Amino acid sequence: METKRKLIYADECYKIIGIIFGVFNEVGYGYKENYYQRAIAKTFEKNNIQFKEQLRAKVRFKNEDLGILILDFLVFGKIVIELKQKRYFSQRDINQLYSYLKATNLKLGLLVYFTKDGIRYKRIVNLK
Repeated sequence: METKRKLIYADECYKIIGIIFGVFNEVGYGYKENYYQRAIAKTFEKNNIQFKEQLRAKVRFKNEDLGILILDFLVFGKIVIELKQKRYFSQRDINQLYSYLKATNLKLGLLVYFTKDGIRYKRIVNLK
């Protein structure tokens, strides 16, 4: 219980991960990311969880727009979720999610992998 209190947004993450596991258990392995994303969105709606899907975030430098990033989900207005259909975490995916956190000035992201062995996820924290 002590560890849970120290984690950023522990209760919210618990709900999110529970939904993602539920979706995977029902849908199974082998589909494209967008199918999982649709199922997760439907489940968020059913459970009255506040979320935005395919949210655009600007990358800025000295008050100028450099480009646009597209987040899979922003949940509870404070947690970014990036979905992947892969087996192992890659530094590239971790860096991608971290760039989303920097661009949105948010503290926490969840990198979620759909694998043949089940769900794997990693919490990415923006310390700045």
